[in-house]
Amino acid sequence: MSIVSPTAGFPSTYSVVTFNAGAEIYAPGDKAGTFYQVEFGAVRVHRLLSDGRRQVIAFHLAGETFGFEADRTHSFFAEAITQTGLRAISRPANGEASPELLTLALRGMLRAHEHIMMIGRQTAVERISGFLVDMADRQGGIEYFDLPMSRLDIADYLGLTIETVSRVFAKLRSAGLIKLRSIRCVELKKLETLRSLCA
Repeated sequence: MSIVSPTAGFPSTYSVVTFNAGAEIYAPGDKAGTFYQVEFGAVRVHRLLSDGRRQVIAFHLAGETFGFEADRTHSFFAEAITQTGLRAISRPANGEASPELLTLALRGMLRAHEHIMMIGRQTAVERISGFLVDMADRQGGIEYFDLPMSRLDIADYLGLTIETVSRVFAKLRSAGLIKLRSIRCVELKKLETLRSLCA
């Protein structure tokens, strides 16, 4: 990792640390108390299950904040998916979080609840449609974007197999709902139809 000059977001006293793709940011048992804002790139948060399988808990994109913990140590792994720049900010010495950080933490909790409901109640087509709509919304409602994560990452996030993810992508493409400009670049041709599929 390397230090680059600060940018907007947290106070300028916090420099941006760059992690290479696949680099570990923290692991279960590591000391918590530091929050991270993604300046560029993307982060994958996951846990390894007792049988060796991986469950991806969340993806964090540019402008988003993660690393909130109720305890003094981390419960999950956090890794850079692509080359990623993070700005770290330590929890105040008095232990009190600012209203802004509290809002970010509550927003992350709401997204986690929605994710649980999605996995428990939706079909594969609904899950992937919802995932693509969410990716678009989190990047300003754009019609096409690069997915930094792999199909395997998506499968582990949505509780599906990689074969199912590939099959649903092909189905959505055949239906004219999406266009794959490349292996990672997705264009949402009919955003409102996709949105209705996951409502």
